[in-house]
Amino acid sequence: MPILTAAGLAARAHQSQLTKPPGSLGRLEDLAVWFADRSGTERPPRLVPAIAVFAADHGVAVEGVSAFPMAVTGQMVANFVTGGAAISVLAREHGASLQVVDVGVAHPVPVPEGAAARLISRPVRPGSRNLLHEAAMSEAECAAAWQAGAEVAQALIAADHTLLIGGEMGIANTTAAAALVCALADADPAAIVGRGTGIDDARHAHKRAVVEAALRRVGGAASAMDWLREVGGLEIAALAGFYSAAAQAGVPVLLDGFITTAAALVAVRHQPEIGHWLLASHRSAEQGHRHALAALGLTPLLELDLRLGEASGAALALPLVQAALTLHRDMATFAQAGVAGAAA
Repeated sequence: MPILTAAGLAARAHQSQLTKPPGSLGRLEDLAVWFADRSGTERPPRLVPAIAVFAADHGVAVEGVSAFPMAVTGQMVANFVTGGAAISVLAREHGASLQVVDVGVAHPVPVPEGAAARLISRPVRPGSRNLLHEAAMSEAECAAAWQAGAEVAQALIAADHTLLIGGEMGIANTTAAAALVCALADADPAAIVGRGTGIDDARHAHKRAVVEAALRRVGGAASAMDWLREVGGLEIAALAGFYSAAAQAGVPVLLDGFITTAAALVAVRHQPEIGHWLLASHRSAEQGHRHALAALGLTPLLELDLRLGEASGAALALPLVQAALTLHRDMATFAQAGVAGAAA
């Protein structure tokens, strides 16, 4: 990986002096240098992570592209906030703050008092429109969702969080993400459209046909923002804004799965400098994720056949990232330990 700062070069030199054969910690060494390069600090301190899960519904769900009904989006938002979802458990386990952001849930579910996570209500509209037949969002709606995500990132950074993780929830959002990756990575829907929540062969073929028809509807020569508005989703736009604001503030982002990577692809196509701040946590079982990561030039840290979303894969990678930085900070050098270095 290219090293751009004096801190990154110093971190690479420091790695060569630690009591281990050169390169023996593999990609953990690269991770430590990556964070040093971006933090401007030779030995970055322990990260203070924050997770924001953005939720919205999708009009294309009426086309039968998901195994679950649209009402599940609101029900899962309540589950996140009350602490019962996978990401809720993982956030607690790894000491990460968790907030859930409603940017367009069509059927909100009341959340009881004493919730485990903060719910931020920023609904732009009750779900996107059906991308098969019309633009998923107006220009103003897309901009409002983007701004909502950016403001969440700015607030977390102002609260001294040093690593941001975005998650998502939205029935049918793998359909929108697949359309975006096809458009922005110039990829064949047959290679990108996956099974999402676990649809059968017939529904999978139908989902691919929906994506193909949506791409034909829009046509070519569209910008990344045009594609986002036409075939994206409110939570995807919010995630892209979240990543943009993090990059502008110089705060690293740990990406999650297919939908969050599609959002990152939109952001990077719109503002290429954002890519410098992105780290891929894992490669999911969703078949298009590999192509989306390749389009961003990212190599994932883990491959566990996950396909849950919610930021769960990023949360699982968090201890690995923290361990890389702890080793970098706390291991003795050859000189400190009185250990002979490698022979010249």
